[in-house]
Amino acid sequence: MFKKIILFIVLVMLTSNGYCLDIDKVKVCFLNGDYKSAISEGERALTNYSTHSPNLDELYYILGLSYLKDGNYLRASDIFEIILREFKDSTFADDAKLGLGDTYFLKGDYDKAKEHYSSFLNRNPSTKFKAPLYYRLSQVGLKKGDTQQAKEYLDKLKKDFPSNLEVKLNKDLYYLSDIYYTVQVGSFVRSANAANLHNKLIEKGYDAYVQEAETNGSKTYRVKVGRLSSRLEVVELENKLSSEGYSTKISP
Repeated sequence: MFKKIILFIVLVMLTSNGYCLDIDKVKVCFLNGDYKSAISEGERALTNYSTHSPNLDELYYILGLSYLKDGNYLRASDIFEIILREFKDSTFADDAKLGLGDTYFLKGDYDKAKEHYSSFLNRNPSTKFKAPLYYRLSQVGLKKGDTQQAKEYLDKLKKDFPSNLEVKLNKDLYYLSDIYYTVQVGSFVRSANAANLHNKLIEKGYDAYVQEAETNGSKTYRVKVGRLSSRLEVVELENKLSSEGYSTKISP
């Protein structure tokens, strides 16, 4: 009889901890970088959860991250929206907001990503995600060709969070503070040809220079004009050069 009672207690404990066991499997898969298994385990676990199950919001969040890492941005977006809609007081609500913005960014919808990140920051000025939001908004600026935005948020990140992980791991961020627009007017495999065009542009009063690049083991010499901080200024310069017969392309 005593053994039966002990067995019954063990069964109850295992059943009551079932949710934790399910979510732990998902966590282990995620931390090991096995996102497909995390998705499989997470979706299976959802079938065992009721709407009032403990840690359900956490399960959704890990599952959303797994889909995000696996490249299924649509499903990740759906899951983050479920958290924001169904678990408004969840400790993972802000994490889900950031994740939702990341789905827009990774899908290439930079306008929507900018709107989402900016709204998040404006509504939660003291959020623990301020540094990641600064970083993401600087990246949105780069993707949209808005160097002013990129520099603005990069400067904020470096000033307010000099020891932040994003700053330490992305040393190229420091280069971005000096980013500029330029107009490419020629690309040559022979340096002499690039020098010839460069000299002609200098004679016409243009701020021209030659930039050496290497692609697939082959060197090219690109002739560029201008180092401008404004998109409007570089468009005007491109139009002027184009009207003079040059083949132009704006970069940074």
